Amino acid sequence: MKNLALHWKILIGMLLGVAFALLMVQFSWGSDFIKDWIKPFGKMFINALKLIAVPLILASLIKGVSDLKDISKLSKMGGKTIATYIVTTVFAVSIGLVVVNVIKPGKSISEETRAELLENYKEDASKSKEAALKQKDSGPLQALQDLIPDNIISAAGNNRNMLQIIVFAVFFGIGLILIPADKSKPVKDFFDGFNEVILKLIDLIMLAAPVGVFALLATLVAESPSLDLFQALLWYAFSVVLGLAIMIGFYVLIVKIFTKKSPSFFFKGISPAQLLAFSTSSSAATLPVTMERVEEHLGVEEEVASFVLPIGATINMDGTSLYQAVAAVFIAQTFGMDLSLGAQLGIIVTATLASIGSAAVPGAGMVMLVIVLGQAGIPEAGLALIFAIDRPLDMCRTTVNVTGDAAVSMIIANSFGKLREPIVKNWDDNYPKK
Repeated sequence: MKNLALHWKILIGMLLGVAFALLMVQFSWGSDFIKDWIKPFGKMFINALKLIAVPLILASLIKGVSDLKDISKLSKMGGKTIATYIVTTVFAVSIGLVVVNVIKPGKSISEETRAELLENYKEDASKSKEAALKQKDSGPLQALQDLIPDNIISAAGNNRNMLQIIVFAVFFGIGLILIPADKSKPVKDFFDGFNEVILKLIDLIMLAAPVGVFALLATLVAESPSLDLFQALLWYAFSVVLGLAIMIGFYVLIVKIFTKKSPSFFFKGISPAQLLAFSTSSSAATLPVTMERVEEHLGVEEEVASFVLPIGATINMDGTSLYQAVAAVFIAQTFGMDLSLGAQLGIIVTATLASIGSAAVPGAGMVMLVIVLGQAGIPEAGLALIFAIDRPLDMCRTTVNVTGDAAVSMIIANSFGKLREPIVKNWDDNYPKK
């Protein structure tokens, strides 16, 4: 077990949790035993994820914004790159919302199961209803007004205020850029180190994931032993994968439109990076291979690739954003919550901004999902529904993240006349001979 990969340990924890709960519910005292002695470990794991959310946003966003070096000297390439990444991310979140609202994976759960879930998580649900009523009574510009906190310490004390934290982090990062380098260096060095510490804490939290998943799934089965819940989970996974497939098609389309390159050319150039992204679930770990494939096989000049791709690995998380949108609405559907258009637009904004601060490492997407759920007023306990199959979906969405980075780099390079003939020409790969 010691040398087993983490995703296999999580899968084993999931299966053991389900089997343990099915066994225990056969006894009259089994459900109470799980509630008293197993459920707390799941709660502690969820709390650990929520605990790290605010520090992760602060560290990642401040570092990401301050890494832009000099805002006054940002070239047209920088503005165009960031704008393109934001557009593709908004499109990804929108695709996720459309897919999950059409398929409605959470609606396949019976009213009896839904009632049990609401009863089990009634504290979270009641808080969500109170927040929804408060939002309903607010003015038309309340959402805009709420972006600016009057007290950052107070805002950081509640995950529902995550947009305020994001705005502060971006604002702080811009301030670091605008002051002299000798003054900003100590602060920037602090947040660079702080970011590394937070990433290591995520690694440590994820080591407890098998135990957390065991407890969450055992509790879920014991409190709602229903097959339709697991059928809904399969529909949820299908919704995520379908949305990701649509995004891959979108990348191929925009590459074809803006660079005139064929889908076969694009896929044969980037496929090794896609496979590595799928196996590692890390855009950061895949970055060296992505850069090599984009420069040598897709024809993007180094000047563009070395600028666009590292930024993409930091802020372009289209697959992660799409997954967060689908997951948030699925959990809301499971709990019988009807999200208004305004709430879903809020998910687009939150998921887009949260993806900018999402670390390019395995497991960070789940932490960011806590932010999206909290902002939308959806019970964070609903993470128990999806965590078991998060790892294979993480592999898929990281593949989309890397594919998006490559597509945008080609588009940016072409717009500046920096897209040339590939260095490596594989004539047997349908590359046109001259």
